Amino acid sequence: MAIVTRKPRNSSLRFQQYIVDKELSKKAPEKSLLSPLKRTGGRNAYGRITTRHRGGGAKKLYRMVDFKREHRNVAGTVVAFEYDPNRNLPIALIAYRNGAKSYILKPEGLKVGDIILAGEKAEAKTGNCLPLRDIPIGFFVHNVELYPGQGGKFARSAGSGVQLVNRENSLAILKMPSGELRTVSEANWATVGMLSNADYRNVVIGKAGRTRRLGIRPTVRGMAMNPIDHPHGGGEGRSKSGSHPVTPWGKGCKGTRTRRKSKKSTAILKRRK
Repeated sequence: MAIVTRKPRNSSLRFQQYIVDKELSKKAPEKSLLSPLKRTGGRNAYGRITTRHRGGGAKKLYRMVDFKREHRNVAGTVVAFEYDPNRNLPIALIAYRNGAKSYILKPEGLKVGDIILAGEKAEAKTGNCLPLRDIPIGFFVHNVELYPGQGGKFARSAGSGVQLVNRENSLAILKMPSGELRTVSEANWATVGMLSNADYRNVVIGKAGRTRRLGIRPTVRGMAMNPIDHPHGGGEGRSKSGSHPVTPWGKGCKGTRTRRKSKKSTAILKRRK
């Protein structure tokens, strides 16, 4: 993968960048693995906005990614790599020997034609899925389960992966990308390897219209609002409001710790801060 900067033919292309992935070998998605995707606009079941700055965006279909790796002890062949508009990394189309097909997240180093396997007897190599108790200490894994049988819940974004640091008392100690040390059951399943497309975070969007097509609406600064709309609003000229940055509802933000001290967690051994 390589980051390409557009030629500055006009002002909107001057700083725009995109990623070229020459390994993407299939343009049309697998029809049997598609499902409709309804856009919520950041609203809950009552129609109230619970996540701001969401809405619009290009229409897209959902690709059903197999986070549980349901085809156990059946070898599969990597048929192709595809672009997924719902994710920041490519997905791999797997054809199993029993005739089934599924999508998985593409790990770094996986090639078309490779054989992968999900099972307790599987080898600890890139793309294989097995319980944490069978993965050697020091390996990087992704798509890790939080509870046994739940399916992968964390380490699923571009370039991410967690390191298996140790095992003790039927627990696996994982080092997260943030530096946090977390414990999960060693019976949880995970996929070996780091995820691809680590350069995703370095891409410059370049123009507002491209952000709108991603379904992200504009964000207005609190200082540009009136006092009735935001705690930072109002004042003669530019006013910092004399306090730490807060949300429109008065909650601390931008570094303020909002987790209750009374809320203990036995799963976290070392916090990221």
